[in-house]
Amino acid sequence: MQRNRRNPALLWCVMLSACWTPLEVRGSQPEIPLSVVKLWASAFGGEIKSIASKYSGSQLLQKKYKEYEKSVRIEEIDGAKLVKNLAQNMEEMFRKKAEATRRLVEAAEEAHLQHEENPDLQYEYFNAVLINEVDEDGNSVELGGEFLLEPNDHFNNLSVNLSLSVVQVPTNMYNKDPDIVNGVYWSEALNKVFVDNFRRDPTLIWQYFGSAKGFFRQYPGVKWYPDEHGVIAFDCRNRKWYIQAATSPKDVVILVDVSGSMKGLRLTIARQTVASILDTLGDDDFFNIIAYNQEIHYVEPCLNGTLVQADSTNKDHFKEHLDKLFAKGIGLLGNALSEAFTILNEINQTGRGSSCSQAIMLITDGATEMYDDVFAKYNWPERKVRIFPYLIGRESAFADNLKWMACANKGYFSQISTLADVQENVMRYLHVMSRPKVIDHEHDTVWTEAYVDSALAQAHKLGENKGPNPMTTVAMPVFSTKNETKNQGILLGVAGTDIPIQELMKVIPKHKLGIHGYAFAITSNGYLLLHPDLRPLYQEGQKRKKPSYSSVDLSEVEWEDTEDVLRTAMVNRKTGTFSMEVKRTVDKGKRVLTMHNDYYYTDIKGTPFSVGVALSRGHGKYFFKGNVSLEAGLHDLEQPDVALADEWTYCTTEEHHEHRHLTQVQAIKIYMTSRKPHFKCDRELIQQVLFDAVVTAPVEAYWTGLALNKSENSDKGVEIAFLGTRTGLSRTNLFVVPEQLTNRDFLTAEDKEGVFNADHFPLWYKRAAEQVPGTFVYSIPFSSGGENKSVVLASTAIQLLDDRKSPIVAAVGIQMKLEFFQRKFWTASRQCNALDGKCTISCDNEDIKCYLIDNNGFILVSEDTSQTNLFFGKVEGAVMNKLLLMGSFKKINLYDYQALCKEYAGSSDSARTLLDPFTTVKWLLTELVIFLLEFNLYSWWNCDSTVKAQRSQRTMMVPCDTEYPAFVSERTIKETTGNIDCNGCIRTFVIQQIPSSNLFMVVVENKCDCGSALPVTMEPIEIIYNESLKCDRLKFQKDRRRPQSCHPFHPEENAVECGSANALSFPLVAILIPALSLVISR
Repeated sequence: MQRNRRNPALLWCVMLSACWTPLEVRGSQPEIPLSVVKLWASAFGGEIKSIASKYSGSQLLQKKYKEYEKSVRIEEIDGAKLVKNLAQNMEEMFRKKAEATRRLVEAAEEAHLQHEENPDLQYEYFNAVLINEVDEDGNSVELGGEFLLEPNDHFNNLSVNLSLSVVQVPTNMYNKDPDIVNGVYWSEALNKVFVDNFRRDPTLIWQYFGSAKGFFRQYPGVKWYPDEHGVIAFDCRNRKWYIQAATSPKDVVILVDVSGSMKGLRLTIARQTVASILDTLGDDDFFNIIAYNQEIHYVEPCLNGTLVQADSTNKDHFKEHLDKLFAKGIGLLGNALSEAFTILNEINQTGRGSSCSQAIMLITDGATEMYDDVFAKYNWPERKVRIFPYLIGRESAFADNLKWMACANKGYFSQISTLADVQENVMRYLHVMSRPKVIDHEHDTVWTEAYVDSALAQAHKLGENKGPNPMTTVAMPVFSTKNETKNQGILLGVAGTDIPIQELMKVIPKHKLGIHGYAFAITSNGYLLLHPDLRPLYQEGQKRKKPSYSSVDLSEVEWEDTEDVLRTAMVNRKTGTFSMEVKRTVDKGKRVLTMHNDYYYTDIKGTPFSVGVALSRGHGKYFFKGNVSLEAGLHDLEQPDVALADEWTYCTTEEHHEHRHLTQVQAIKIYMTSRKPHFKCDRELIQQVLFDAVVTAPVEAYWTGLALNKSENSDKGVEIAFLGTRTGLSRTNLFVVPEQLTNRDFLTAEDKEGVFNADHFPLWYKRAAEQVPGTFVYSIPFSSGGENKSVVLASTAIQLLDDRKSPIVAAVGIQMKLEFFQRKFWTASRQCNALDGKCTISCDNEDIKCYLIDNNGFILVSEDTSQTNLFFGKVEGAVMNKLLLMGSFKKINLYDYQALCKEYAGSSDSARTLLDPFTTVKWLLTELVIFLLEFNLYSWWNCDSTVKAQRSQRTMMVPCDTEYPAFVSERTIKETTGNIDCNGCIRTFVIQQIPSSNLFMVVVENKCDCGSALPVTMEPIEIIYNESLKCDRLKFQKDRRRPQSCHPFHPEENAVECGSANALSFPLVAILIPALSLVISR
């Protein structure tokens, strides 16, 4: 599908032609002499390059690498071989995690087989919330007890217990329910397997068992904390890994009764029931929602007669529409059932859905007949569509009809009297859908795409600086293997383990991918598992969770591939190559690099994933190998100024506990000097990092000499010299004491873009590599919080050869004070070539304004210091517009399909209010009291909640698509003069490139008021889709590959277990009444 994009170039030209009238300079000299500006630019360029070259040691390093030019071997990188090896390494990693999960499954099934259910069982277990809690007398609370916890850096520095697991029970469930106590008792056997798995594979992180009864056993043991409302918003049974492992893919039509009898509380319960059903659907499922009375109403009218994929975006879209349901008229269920069967039949024939299980969810307060004629026409005798009726309310007059429908169509009947009943009753359908898989005893291994579980992170009290980290999960179902329950197909739960995406990145050979190259992986649905542009968190002062983080499609980051050629091939698990020109943003999205990428891709065996690598043409396709003696290499590698990339894997030290304490340098030394090292290393990478250590060693001695020379750098203008090489090796030298550094974040973990990471080279290295060899790139760092850093970075690339095929072997640079840099500029701009020394013009004159801007249009120097690091077009809109019109700069339109936009919203929107944990608990408890006491508390509390909601209105961040510009100078244009007509006043300007740099001096006459000119900004613009296009986007299904396993039904399935009306158990009531008092008191 082609995306809806404007023609920005045409619009731009129209705007410019309307606003600006180009004027010719006929014979007269411009009022700003070009020769003088050229003199200033030359003087400043020579001075600043001399400083940058001297203190960085760039010429020395270039010379040292040149000395090895004839002895090194340059190789072109074989992308196909590279991606094949990467796929094999990832396959091995995934296989180990799957084996660990399988051991958990086998142990769980054996433990359950040996266990006899005991409804009177009393058993004290470690409750994740209650451990280490004490009462007023200082005694451990029930289900708490003393639980040893120690900080562990492998688990995000959380305090954990590596010998035991803990058990979490959802807030709305009773800790001592007999089903839970029995399940917790037999699953204690998993503790031994958890510990053994971690011993075998120390790279494992969280292992767990999610029970069908609702409890969650997690290893290692860790304390859980409720949120500010006393709630833990986590139920393992509605997590993607649980749903995918428990059931086969399914097509679901949800029918909601909106006849007059459903008014008030019943419709509220119905809405929550629909929302809970949607939460149990995953990316391999398809659905639609139909409301019915005497007519049929599609909740999303544009999706009439079809189903949509149950991804996060589509589910959220439908949830927002639930508040539009209103009850009136009479309910004609027969018509609604016929419509649902028709949709499912057509979807099945066309293959546009899951092509597996099918179900109709019926949410109503009653049915006056059985509608056996409808079932006979559409569903019998095969009964391929299961029926799951949910009776809303306490009345049981029509329960028999609805239960008959369930029993006659292999479904399950549930009665939901209050909001407190919703979650548990909705979950029952999953057990029924899982029966065929259980009877087949198919332990299908499932994998999720990358996701962030914010509820789990909150419960663990992870700080924003620690996570939560994106991960994928491998999971398998756990079945009852008892002979007496075989045909009942009892699902016990799901076992799983998490794999951090950071762990996957460790197997990527970053040094082989080049400066701009990267690896990426996607699922069978086309969603990202791994990609450098995948953003788990949105930062605007603070980090915010993206609601649909787990559903970022490859086409949304590789958006230049408008025909989805790359995506389609990878989804279909092909092996091949693809090429295209791409635009990559750097420096927090403010700068853009244009390059041509070659893509290589293949599938990862044993998983639903495909992996690819992107190599940029030119220097990105070449690698070189040099040799030095082992003794010299290790000597220079162990110097104190040397550091290796933290997130690169030179040696794998995490596979054995005894090696975890080793640094990479220590591991390299052991590996290279031992006969039989007990860990794996990348020998090729190590040999090259040793080579780089030897070649760069003289630069460290050079820097030391400069630092010791008191006559040098007397004003402390230059603070740091640094270098980095293609192998992740870096060296730094401070010319001032650490306390005097202006920017202390540079080259630290806080400076994410300024250091070697698992998925990118440092920003100063990347930008230097795209400059003309021998020139420096200058910039002021952008900070996360918006404030400017008072420093300037200068860096240049070191090439091995003097041609395009030469690898960029290193980059060097300096950090200098902004004030020092600006002082050099103002000194240069006071020079002139007048014989008498009397200059007719200088930047001190009030008649002109002088700016120093970089190749992306950001201001480094201005008379108004508040303009530093602002975009030039925001300050001088008229001049920037003319530069764009003249071709000195060009505008590049970019797209962000992971953006968040501000939306003004009132809290009174009940669809969103219902999703608030505290509000949900209030509703749950209110309806429970109604049920118990028949007291009309609901009206009072709901009224109170509504009044408060109307008072509070807030701005929310919601997912959106945006278009935004970036600007780049035209390299071939070195100098330009121009004029602007500002309401009849002619304003002249000159732009002159600073030699050997990415900088431009802009001198503008100050005699005209051009304030009416519109500024040129870089602000993103939300792409607004009209209703027709919105509908097309909802309907459109990108290519996806269905899971190979499908278990829709089984001939031995026992369909007699088809439901009953259920009430809350007394113990849960006893727990919730005190909780109600607590909430009311708030």
